[in-house]
Amino acid sequence: MKSIYSVAIDGPAGAGKSTIAKSVSKELGVIYVDTGAMYRAMALYLIREGVDADDAEAISKKCETADISIDFIDGVQQVILNGENVSGLIRTEEVSAMASRSSANPDVRAKLVELQRKLAAEKSVVMDGRDIGTVVLPQAEVKIYLTASSAVRAKRRYDELVAKGEQCDLAQIEADIIERDRRDMTREISPLKQADDAVLVDTSDLGIEEVKNELLSIIKEKVG
Repeated sequence: MKSIYSVAIDGPAGAGKSTIAKSVSKELGVIYVDTGAMYRAMALYLIREGVDADDAEAISKKCETADISIDFIDGVQQVILNGENVSGLIRTEEVSAMASRSSANPDVRAKLVELQRKLAAEKSVVMDGRDIGTVVLPQAEVKIYLTASSAVRAKRRYDELVAKGEQCDLAQIEADIIERDRRDMTREISPLKQADDAVLVDTSDLGIEEVKNELLSIIKEKVG
């Protein structure tokens, strides 16, 4: 197996990308890049620098001086901001609010894509999202497009919510998923699509363990 390789997992909302990516990375002993955590770390940095969430120009300027990476310490993912482990500081409401605003800034996205590519150049990674194989890591050794029917994805989400004691409508959840797919696939910047060289894996009739084993088989075939 290559000493350093990248696995890019893309697909629509509710396909199980994060769950599978975490499971596969653990099995392989490589880093799972939580891109959402990186956006939160950037938000924490902007807050510390006193940047206003509405000041797009200041956000664009300040984000350039943030260095963010992901590491594993004692088997647990840690988020490193300018050399400091900030994993325990990025789940607050204040950080969430700033992340929601700042992530819409194209310069923040450009900076984080640069950092994600740097991370993938230095260490083996599994990264999931909507444009990892097409935009973030177009040279990834392994590209997988993970999907499932809208009905199956809606039922999974419905079961999650019911398990939490929430009341919900299955038909409405599916309608929301279909609309989100449409938005993701037609957005102007980095739309969701299957990379030409990605392997399509439909999880509609598969359990988590079956999907994990399918992906591990694909990865082994691609990287030795």
